[in-house]
Amino acid sequence: MQIQGQIVDIMNRRIYSGEITVENGKITSIIEKRHEVKNYIIPGFIDAHIHIESSMLVPSEFAKIAVLHGTVATISDPHEIANVLGKEGVYFMIENSKQVPLKFHFGAPSCVPATSFESAGAIIDSEGIKELLTSPDIHYLAEMMNYPGVLFDDAEVLKKIDWAKKYNKVVDGHAPGLRGKDLKKYIAAGISTDHECFTYEEAKEKLSLGMKVIIREGSAAKNFEALIDLLSDNYENMMFCSDDKHPDDLIIGHINSLCARAISKGNDVFKVLQAACINPVHHYKMNVGLLNENDAADFIVIEDLVDFKVLQTYINGELVAENGNSFVEHVNFETPNNFNITVKEISDFELPSSATKIRVIEALEGQLITRELQHEALNVNGKIISDVANDVLKMAVVNRYENTKPAIAFIKNFGLKKGAIASSVGHDSHNIIVVGTSDEEICNAVNLIIKNTGGICAVNGIDYKSLALPVAGIMSYKSAWETGKLYEEIDATAKALGSGLKAPFMTLSFMALLVIPNLKLSDKGLFSGNTFSFVNLEIE
Repeated sequence: MQIQGQIVDIMNRRIYSGEITVENGKITSIIEKRHEVKNYIIPGFIDAHIHIESSMLVPSEFAKIAVLHGTVATISDPHEIANVLGKEGVYFMIENSKQVPLKFHFGAPSCVPATSFESAGAIIDSEGIKELLTSPDIHYLAEMMNYPGVLFDDAEVLKKIDWAKKYNKVVDGHAPGLRGKDLKKYIAAGISTDHECFTYEEAKEKLSLGMKVIIREGSAAKNFEALIDLLSDNYENMMFCSDDKHPDDLIIGHINSLCARAISKGNDVFKVLQAACINPVHHYKMNVGLLNENDAADFIVIEDLVDFKVLQTYINGELVAENGNSFVEHVNFETPNNFNITVKEISDFELPSSATKIRVIEALEGQLITRELQHEALNVNGKIISDVANDVLKMAVVNRYENTKPAIAFIKNFGLKKGAIASSVGHDSHNIIVVGTSDEEICNAVNLIIKNTGGICAVNGIDYKSLALPVAGIMSYKSAWETGKLYEEIDATAKALGSGLKAPFMTLSFMALLVIPNLKLSDKGLFSGNTFSFVNLEIE
């Protein structure tokens, strides 16, 4: 097979008219050759940190849509399913991914559960990490979210890092806001990357200390604008990632979209493409071709170097996508799950109290971090209820692994004027998270999730929209297009109920993520990410 085009040699910073010959999935020759073909040929795009589960798709369905955008490989942390099903969840993702051409590179989830302050469905200790890291299908130790464990020399945390070093596998980081001497100790432990930087200064410091910084632009956390100006001087040590991307966003674009945005800001095309295509392969030792002779034939054909419209995607020499058509075939798979609770009563969500002031979680648009507010409690008949007029709404987290009393808190900026929204996609333990305007609406939303053994929903009285997620309670068995369409409808319903957030369900899913400050809610109670301890809801 011969393919002609304008070949982009990223490392040597040149573009030339040429022809590529592919035999048995490998590039056997690349020659300069005059022709009239104007399209460009570049290495494929790589998402340098993504939780496939957050797309609500199993890997084989994720691949169908990702190849349309020129993505040929991912660095994938199966942390979400691991918190539900343990090592068996990781093996499910690996086996499903092997049925399709896209090159998934999975890591060993380092923090299952993420903390001891929440109820998860499984535990992966250091011996479990050792087992995973011995597998050739596991390529790195996934993000070490327990940075306090690193800083305080937690023996179990350090054992996990030591196993990665023993097997010569990269250790990924996760340290939002970590600076100074604590950051230096975290890096000295052997942690090499961070995708959690949310300010220019933080990322600059991490780069100066030798870390690789991954620019994240997902459905909820959006740090591209804050960090992109660092690329020009630091392109050898930067990459792009999604982290968490919902199906409707994935249908629109992937890493190709970030390249287009970077170019629109005046960045050098070779530097952008090195971050998007080359750096992840070198850092993670990926089995991905880089458009060199004898490499695997992993490359894409694009219309131009401005918008990066993808015309063709090749993986191991196989044409997997062309002109908006995906040739990745459907594969059958099981639907493993871990959902063990019965329906709830309205009284389960009532909060008897005489408090006049409460702590309130402030959700922030485009951020995983939150702020702590103090607000007057709306007390009716001796119970604190949602204060719809002031957008201080009741929130609950319901343990989905055993029947326990829901944890209750209050949250601002969801904006609902009626109804409730709920989800069993709740990082990191994936318990049920719900926000609503009344106890009855909250209860109805939670029970709909329980009935579906996982999913997302928006309810308003007897009206509701729901998307069932029967695979571990976090993924659909449907295609990206079907899942994306249902998700769009539910997202629109949430916004019709009053939410002004761009991605209310993605934001909701992070309100129980305790490892990112400031104030979050687990199934065990209200939690401060700053002090890493529980705090009281009631102030006075």
